[in-house]
Amino acid sequence: MLGNELLTPTFKVRTSLFLLKLCVHTSITCKETNESKVVRFLKKSRLCDRIAKIQELFDSIIMLSNHLHNGIESGNLIWSRVPESDDASTDGVGLLSSPRDGGGVDSLDYEVIENYAYREEQAHRGKLYVGYYVAVKWFFSLLIGIGTGLAAVFINLSVENFAGWKFALTFAIIQKSYFAGFVVYLVINLVLVFSSAYIITQFAPAAAGSGIPEIKGYLNGIDIPGTLLFRTLIGKIFGSIGSVGGGLALGKEGPLVHTGACIASLLGQGGSTKYHLNSRWPQLFKSDRDRRDLVTCGCAAGVAAAFRAPVGGVLFALEEVTSWWRSQLMWRVFFTSAIVAVVVRTAMGWCKSGICGHFGGGGFIIWDVSDGQDDYYFKELLPMAVIGVIGGLLGALFNQLTLYMTSWRRNSLHKKGNRVKIYEACIISCITSAISFGLPLLRKCSPCPESIPDSGIECPRPPGMYGNYVNFYCKTDNEYNDLATIFFNTQDDAIRNLFSAKTMREFSAQSLLTFLAMFYTLAVVTFGTAVPAGQFVPGIMIGSTYGRLVGMFVVRFYKKLNIEEGTYALLGAASFLGGSMRMTVSLCVIMVEITNNLKLLPLIMLVLLISKAVGDAFNEGLYEVQARLKGIPLLESRPKYHMRQMIAKEACQSQKVISLPRVIRVADVASILRSNKHNGFPVIDHTRSGETLVIGLVLRSHLLVLLQSKVDFQHSPLPCDPSARPIRHSFSEFAKPVSSKGLCIEDIHLTSDDLEMYIDLAPFLNPSPYVVPEDMSLTKVYNLFRQLGLRHLFVVPRPSRVIGLITRKDLLIEENGESSAVELQQSTSRSVQ
Repeated sequence: MLGNELLTPTFKVRTSLFLLKLCVHTSITCKETNESKVVRFLKKSRLCDRIAKIQELFDSIIMLSNHLHNGIESGNLIWSRVPESDDASTDGVGLLSSPRDGGGVDSLDYEVIENYAYREEQAHRGKLYVGYYVAVKWFFSLLIGIGTGLAAVFINLSVENFAGWKFALTFAIIQKSYFAGFVVYLVINLVLVFSSAYIITQFAPAAAGSGIPEIKGYLNGIDIPGTLLFRTLIGKIFGSIGSVGGGLALGKEGPLVHTGACIASLLGQGGSTKYHLNSRWPQLFKSDRDRRDLVTCGCAAGVAAAFRAPVGGVLFALEEVTSWWRSQLMWRVFFTSAIVAVVVRTAMGWCKSGICGHFGGGGFIIWDVSDGQDDYYFKELLPMAVIGVIGGLLGALFNQLTLYMTSWRRNSLHKKGNRVKIYEACIISCITSAISFGLPLLRKCSPCPESIPDSGIECPRPPGMYGNYVNFYCKTDNEYNDLATIFFNTQDDAIRNLFSAKTMREFSAQSLLTFLAMFYTLAVVTFGTAVPAGQFVPGIMIGSTYGRLVGMFVVRFYKKLNIEEGTYALLGAASFLGGSMRMTVSLCVIMVEITNNLKLLPLIMLVLLISKAVGDAFNEGLYEVQARLKGIPLLESRPKYHMRQMIAKEACQSQKVISLPRVIRVADVASILRSNKHNGFPVIDHTRSGETLVIGLVLRSHLLVLLQSKVDFQHSPLPCDPSARPIRHSFSEFAKPVSSKGLCIEDIHLTSDDLEMYIDLAPFLNPSPYVVPEDMSLTKVYNLFRQLGLRHLFVVPRPSRVIGLITRKDLLIEENGESSAVELQQSTSRSVQ
């Protein structure tokens, strides 16, 4: 408020008169009452001298504010001359891209800035360079696939070995003492979870959670600090190993998506400059637009590596995280996912010899149900629809509960410091270990069923091996504990047991209900702690539990021998993920790829559609809820309903436009950059007849580069011909580093001589920004803004005349300049006439 008042002429006049009267009055008093005590006090305190210094200080402030005020008034004067303008301060140019207050986020410049530096650079590029540019993009897609695949192999190998050693040691100790086995089990989990929480809180805070909301925001056009740093990548990898290996109710699939995005971003910028792990030769992709393509490839690679589902990874990037798409990018994303599949398959084949420890036994997520139910009846559609309804209800409830828990953590618990975050993760680890070890002790063991020939299922399973029928706290060797089969186990093995065919009546309804209630609660409480946490695998665990319950009732009701409980467990998993994450196409393909059963595709589609419809009736998807909670301003695919009754002019009245003249003093530029946080400024100029014109848009980051380099400063306030003067900057100099915040006005030192010089902004502005009329529907403005990935959009009065009309035939231009379809030209010309 004070900064705005200093710009008003009334304030300046009143301040000057007040100081003048005070100083004159004090001087007269000093002369007339020379002997009074008051005057002696004034002399001793030198009040007159101090008032004079204050007067000089205010004179300098007023002089600086005059320059700033004149610049702003010139911008307002432009639109005051436009006919039919109601309010000069709000009409004209509207900026829809100022940063949100307090969120620490900023928008990305996906639009191509076609200034003189860009056009000169494009003019010098021939076909050879274009071919090289495309080849480098494909080469980077190859590197992203290899890097993400290797990271996924390392994470899975570490998690499987930690979990395998933990369970092998625990099973060996409980042969003598269950209490000693519990202590060892709890301590190993506690150490792993503590290491994960310590890494996140002390080294990489941005690596907490799944990371998918942040990546979705980045691809939506939001730059969140710390999301794609090298330390975030390290924190994701090692934090996921500790949290998943420690037995928490979370998965590593969401963090793998974030890991792939970090690898792609680091490759695009040539590594990390902070840790001296950088190289100049791959630093070809300087713009946010090119980095966006690489991050999209990294997201698809992360899903492909997590589920061994390359097609599902492509569809996940298309459906869930990206806000735009084009065919050229799809080919590169598909190529990256295919490379990931090859890397993972090669690693698994290499580990089959046993040199990778327990990784050769558990391996990646793959739940083969190809030997399960191969047909279904019309009567089964009703219970399958019920599974979809249950998944929608439980998924919506899960989203709401995690929202409440995360809000409470942010507002109360996590404000107390990082130490409290570590304590919280350790306490949840102890509770999870106690429940997973203690609840099976309360369950009575069941006798082993008769073995089915050629089934490959052994009852009880050998200690330390993965599979069904775990012998835990049983009196005889011919018994198994069904609750320990899914609770005292890794999540991947537990899901494999729930999906397994030819295991009729392996689990009791009581055990499944107990596991569902406890694991559901643990998943809600664990999500939001200071560790990397994904929700794919916990969602599959929850859904497969109640799906298997429904399958048990269907088997008993219909008494069909070819109905498998594992099939209903698979449908339950799909329904919960659909009800929580609200994905359809990509999730359907992922479930088919990880189960290797194409015959179940129609059933998975059915439960996904029902669960998503039921969940949408209550709240948003999990990632949208978390993004809103974290203050990530996502632009959803559809505008809000009330935007239909609003126009563009109404949306931009909350922000006052700050325009710049074409030739501006350096002091004015510095003052404007210090007084506001706008990232784009319209630039105005005058014709010979005195008419004002908007000649383009200049970005804040470009102005900072000009102030720092100082090579474009000039003594004359007159504009120069941009085509005649040499361009002293390359287009890449204006690119913002992805691993830092870029330049700030506080980092730039300007001398008094520099402040008196001028800058001609014409060579550095974007001469063709996107423009909409002031009475355009806000719905159309929203769709234009989101689909083009814009950061700034000008709102102007209606133009006075039309100089041309472009139709489809005008865009069908061959290299020789002629149209390729004569018939289309003729028919279009007749339609236009």
